[in-house]
Amino acid sequence: MPGIDECLLEAMTVPGARGAALVDWTSGLALGVIGDSPVGDHETTAAETAELARAAAEYESFAPADAATDELPKGQPVEDVIVTTRTGYHVLRFVETTFDSSVFLHLWLDRATGNLAMARIRLRDLAERLVLG
Repeated sequence: MPGIDECLLEAMTVPGARGAALVDWTSGLALGVIGDSPVGDHETTAAETAELARAAAEYESFAPADAATDELPKGQPVEDVIVTTRTGYHVLRFVETTFDSSVFLHLWLDRATGNLAMARIRLRDLAERLVLG
């Protein structure tokens, strides 16, 4: 079971990976970073991606209650968020933990060499194995 540093190192083995971070979306702080940042500053990137993650995780449009029971589904309401730009892909993968988790993995990929399907599969695996604490 990898910790934060090992997890981020493994994320950088995804083809096309330019940078990765583990971010707390409630505070906008990076808990760990590796590689490059799209804006040259990992803290700025963490704060900006946290805003996007917070919107996806908290807005009812993305996590509607079950119509029959009026209850929210178990676990994280959103698995991941993908943003495509002209030069890259950003994949945000929410991490489920035993405590009230508000963290996600952010992987920035080069568009020419990155593979979104591979990135999603690898981040899902990393998020499931990540040990926080």
